[in-house]
Amino acid sequence: MIQAQSSTGALRKRAAAIVLIAFTAIALGGCTTVKGWFGGKKDQQAEPAELTDFTPSASVNKLWSVQAGKGEQRLGVRQRPAVADGRVYAAAVEGGVRAFDLQTGGAVWHYETELPISGGPGAGEGLVVVGSLEGDVIALDAATGAEKWKAKVSNEVIAAPAIGNGLVFVRANDGRITAFDAGSGERRWFWSKELPVLTVRGNSTPTLGPGYLFVGNDDGSVTALSMSDGSELWTQAIAQPEGRSELDRMADVDGPPVLDGTTLYATSFKRQTMAIDAPSGRPMWSKDNGGVGGLGLGSDRLVVADPGGTVWALDRATGAAMWQQAGLVRRNLSAPAVQGDYAVVGDFDGYLHWLKLSDGTLAARTRMGGKAILAQPVVVDGILIAQNTDGELTAFQVQ
Repeated sequence: MIQAQSSTGALRKRAAAIVLIAFTAIALGGCTTVKGWFGGKKDQQAEPAELTDFTPSASVNKLWSVQAGKGEQRLGVRQRPAVADGRVYAAAVEGGVRAFDLQTGGAVWHYETELPISGGPGAGEGLVVVGSLEGDVIALDAATGAEKWKAKVSNEVIAAPAIGNGLVFVRANDGRITAFDAGSGERRWFWSKELPVLTVRGNSTPTLGPGYLFVGNDDGSVTALSMSDGSELWTQAIAQPEGRSELDRMADVDGPPVLDGTTLYATSFKRQTMAIDAPSGRPMWSKDNGGVGGLGLGSDRLVVADPGGTVWALDRATGAAMWQQAGLVRRNLSAPAVQGDYAVVGDFDGYLHWLKLSDGTLAARTRMGGKAILAQPVVVDGILIAQNTDGELTAFQVQ
C-alpha cells in the first residue's frame, strides 16, 4: 500500500486515497509490477502463487482465538499485538484496547473508546500506549486498563509506541518522533525527518537500545537518536532512493530495526538488508535481499520476505543468502517471525506458513479466518500470535 505526502493535510489525504485505491487492487491481486496494474484477468504473472499440497513435517496447534474488535480492513497499518508479563495487548480501529492472558486467551480488561485506534499497542514499564488516526496518544495502566494520560501529536499514529527509560516514544506519520514523560504525558522533546513524495503505507516502530533510539525512515535510512534529548547521533542509508520516478525511488524502512548485542539489522522496501554496528552506525554488510515490514532473527540467520513474495534466509555474520523460498510469490506476505526452528509468514488470504529455518522448505500451513495477515506475527515463550485485518487474534504452538 502506497501513500502520498503533502504539506497540505487535505491534499495529502485525497492524494493518499487515490493511490490507496489503485494499490489496494494490487495488494489483493498480488501484483508486483507497474505493468501488471492494468492487465487483464488472464495475466498469469500478476496472479498470486497457488498453494500446492505437501506433506507437513511439523504439527501446528491452535491454542486460542479471540476478537480484538473491528480490524484495520484496508487501512494498511499492519496492527499487531504486544506481549508483556504474560499478557497480550491488542488494539483495533473500532473496539478500543484489550488485554488477554497469553496462555489461555482469557479476557483481562477492555478499554473502550470511540477513537480510531491505529498505532500500537506498545507495552512496557507498567504502561500500554496506543495512538489514533487523529493523532491522539493514550497511555493505560497495564494491570487494569485504566487511563493514565492523553496527549496529541502532529499526525496520525500508525506505528506502535516504544516505552523505555521513563519515556514513551511516538512515531507520527509525518516523520516526527515525540518523546513523552511516561508518568505524566508531558512532552520532553521531538525530532522530525523530511518525507519523500511517495512512501509505502506504514511506519517503523522505534527500537530501543542502551541510551539510544533507532528509527527506520521513509527515505531508506536508519537514524540513531539520544533517548535523553532526541539529538541525532548518526544516520545510515539502508537503501538509496534512486530511480526514474517517485514510485521507483520508494525505499522505506517500515519494519522496526532489530538490535542484537551491538549489531543492528534493518531491511527496506527496495530489497536491501544491512547489518550495522549500532554504536557507530558503521555498515558491517549489505545485501540485495530485503523487504518492507521487518525481519525475523534466528540464532545464526535472519529471514526477510521481499516485495515480490520470495522468502530469504541470510547469514547473520556475512549476509550471504542461505536459501530462498519462491513458492509464495505475489501472496502479499507479512514480515517473517521466527518460532523455534521455523520462520513464519502470513499472507493476503489469511494463511500462515511455517518454513524450516534450516533449508526453507514448507513444514506446515494453517488458515486463520479469511482476512489478510499483514502484520508480522509476534512470538513469546514459544507461542506465536497473529492478528489479521478483521481484528482476529490467534495463538499457535508448533511441534
